[in-house]
Amino acid sequence: MNRLLAPIKKILPQNTFVRGVSTLVVGTMGAQALMIFAAPALTRLYTPEDFGLLAVFTSLLSISVVVASLRYELAIPLPKTDIEAANVVVLSLVIVLIMTILSATVVFSIGDRIAEVLDAPDLAKYFWLLPAGVFFAGVYKVFNYWAVRTKNFSLIAKTTVYQALVTLSIQLVGYSLGGVALLIGQAGGRGVGSLKLGSTALKNESFCSWNWAGVWCAAKRYKHFPLYSTWSSLLNVTGNQLPPLLFALFFSSNVAGWYLLTQRVLAMPVTLVSGAVSKVFLSNASESLRDGSLGVLITKIHTKLVYMIVPALFVFSLISPELFSFIFGENWKVSGEIARWLSPWLALVFILSPFMVLFEVLERQKLGLCFQLMMMLLRLGAIVCGYIFDSFLLSVQLFSAVSVANLLAFNIWVAWATQSNFLEMMKTYVYALLAGVLITAPIVLIFTVSSSAFSKSVGVLFSAAIFVIYAFKSMQYLR
Repeated sequence: MNRLLAPIKKILPQNTFVRGVSTLVVGTMGAQALMIFAAPALTRLYTPEDFGLLAVFTSLLSISVVVASLRYELAIPLPKTDIEAANVVVLSLVIVLIMTILSATVVFSIGDRIAEVLDAPDLAKYFWLLPAGVFFAGVYKVFNYWAVRTKNFSLIAKTTVYQALVTLSIQLVGYSLGGVALLIGQAGGRGVGSLKLGSTALKNESFCSWNWAGVWCAAKRYKHFPLYSTWSSLLNVTGNQLPPLLFALFFSSNVAGWYLLTQRVLAMPVTLVSGAVSKVFLSNASESLRDGSLGVLITKIHTKLVYMIVPALFVFSLISPELFSFIFGENWKVSGEIARWLSPWLALVFILSPFMVLFEVLERQKLGLCFQLMMMLLRLGAIVCGYIFDSFLLSVQLFSAVSVANLLAFNIWVAWATQSNFLEMMKTYVYALLAGVLITAPIVLIFTVSSSAFSKSVGVLFSAAIFVIYAFKSMQYLR
């Protein structure tokens, strides 16, 4: 793996922040490329119902993992000394173990009823995988933030690729088992990531100096994380995971499966790359706040992220239904339609979610909790509205619309709270949208005036050429 990454490291930017982001993005993109390339095979080995089962399991796991360590892992990069940080790590791991036991108790007590309520009876047989997933994912998050503290971004990048390889290997080899192979792959990938990061972190000599008194002091010192950040993150993740759960409940497991494929191909890469940016931003934000350069840093990052994602998703939204149908089969065209409507929301997630850590950095956790509560309630209302009108697509459209509105409001707050250049931020959105219009203009124009295959091919080639030029110029700017 080191030999494979060596040539890439040579061409990465030398700026510390950008290099850190680039390292994580390279690893994330590699992992997601594996997922996307394997998706056509998976959609032919598994049915939408199987993906629906995975969608419900993944949603429950994602929600459970938020409280796995009560968000104490976010405090790991903050202490001045590694010994204090090691105490936070131990505290987080103890809480993960307790939460794993609690989740196992719930699963073995009322797991059957939960599966029945969610209209996923097959899940009851495999619910034992949920506590295992909570443990592995919780441990992974803890050691992930230790790697963030030590700026070991290359290890995080490699671990992300290892996770994808293990997950896909299990899912591809075990397809004869049915949908359970998808669940085992999901949990197994988390386990590999935990072992890789944990074995490296525990070699640090600071872990020889932890003690229970230090753990207790860390619990009191960073008590705002479980009191506010846990609930804020729980609301955020619950809001993001509402669609697959409620689609399975209100409509059918097929709908949940269609939505999951959209998440896997589009939403997960976007959120994982933005998560990579978030980790590097967190490692630099406190220092920038102290020296008064936080607003400048945010404006620069915001501008780069807008130019990177907005034109690409603008183009993607026009062709996503046909693209999904061609790559994954006609049964999955609906996933492309879902992707089209989710694109505006996902663009803002990519741009703004890295700045969510500002609620912790600026110690405004209460405001963050209120923001996430409002977001979740509006999203719930959007999906219920679609259910009332018996249209899951309306649920998707309203879900995306209220999410966009909330994130734009968050953008305004970020600019105000950090004294960033708000006008520059808004101009960037306009310029990026104009770039998207310019890229797609040949396709729209030629497809409107001509129906011949040759003319359409010419339009696609022109748009592709413009996009390549834009991407090349953008990469030069980002460096």
